[in-house]
Amino acid sequence: MCGHGHPVALDLERGEVVSDQTQIPAELLYEYVLQTTQMVEYGVSIQAVMAGQVAPPPEGVRFDVHFEGPVSGTKLNGSAKGVDYVHMRADGRTEMNIQAEVTTADGKKIALSADGVAMGAPPVLQLRENVKLTTSHPEYAWVNPIQVWGGWIG
Repeated sequence: MCGHGHPVALDLERGEVVSDQTQIPAELLYEYVLQTTQMVEYGVSIQAVMAGQVAPPPEGVRFDVHFEGPVSGTKLNGSAKGVDYVHMRADGRTEMNIQAEVTTADGKKIALSADGVAMGAPPVLQLRENVKLTTSHPEYAWVNPIQVWGGWIG
C-alpha cells in the first residue's frame, strides 16, 4: 500500500464508485500515494515475512502500518493520514483494516474506514479495498452514501 497510488473511480450512470480496473465507464474520484511513517511489529519482522525468510506463524502475524500522503482527484483533494492494521494469516491471506482521516484542501475532515485483502506473493501484490467515507461537513456530504471500491496491483 505504501508509496503507490490507489485509484478509485465513480460510475456516473449508476452513481456507484468502482475500481478503475473495471469495464464500467467511470470518473476518477481520487487516488493517493502513501508513504509509511511508522511500522509496529508484534514479534515477527515484516521484512523477513515479505522476503520469504519467515512464514507467518499458525496464529498469523499483525503489523500496524502508519501512513500519510497526498490525495488528489476530480472530486477530492487534500491529504490522508492513518493506520492499516494488517493481519497476515498462515494460509497466505492478508487482511487489511484501515482507519484514516482525509483532510481536504479547504481544511475539512473526512473519516476513511476500509477493509480488504492483499493477494499474491511479494513483491507483487494485488489489493482490493472496500472503503467507507463519512463526514458531517455539508459540502462533502456526498461521500456519506456512496460505496467505494478500490484496487491496486504492484
